[in-house]
Amino acid sequence: MKLHELSPVPGSTQVGKRKGRGPGSGNGKTAGRGHKGQWARSGGGVRVGFEGGQMPLVRRLPKRGFTNIFAKPMEAINLTALNKFEDGATVNVCDLLEKGILSKCEYGVKVLGNGTINKKLTVRANAFSASAKAKIEEAGGKVEVV
Repeated sequence: MKLHELSPVPGSTQVGKRKGRGPGSGNGKTAGRGHKGQWARSGGGVRVGFEGGQMPLVRRLPKRGFTNIFAKPMEAINLTALNKFEDGATVNVCDLLEKGILSKCEYGVKVLGNGTINKKLTVRANAFSASAKAKIEEAGGKVEVV
């Protein structure tokens, strides 16, 4: 096979519609824009969210709470996920990514106390819930905040 013999799989490419190219094309004259009106003009139309003068939905709904735009969202894992590690192991973010417990970790990990842990582990994470900390120490492990 040579470069000039390559071609796309049949059906994978489509020819674009040629608007305004005569009545035989099915898209001639007004080119699918209809007759006159705001949408028929070049540069016409309304901004996103405009509802014809009616109070837009985004303004009708009440504002709730506060969103911190500087927040660094942490990945959360439960104690049951830590049972995949061997007894006496040291667990950190790299190990969690390696084992496939986490798929990504941009800002850090918080360990939550859902489930039980039955292994003695040293867990290194950015944050722990109070119940998770208690359960890890109860199992004979250590908690280290990184």
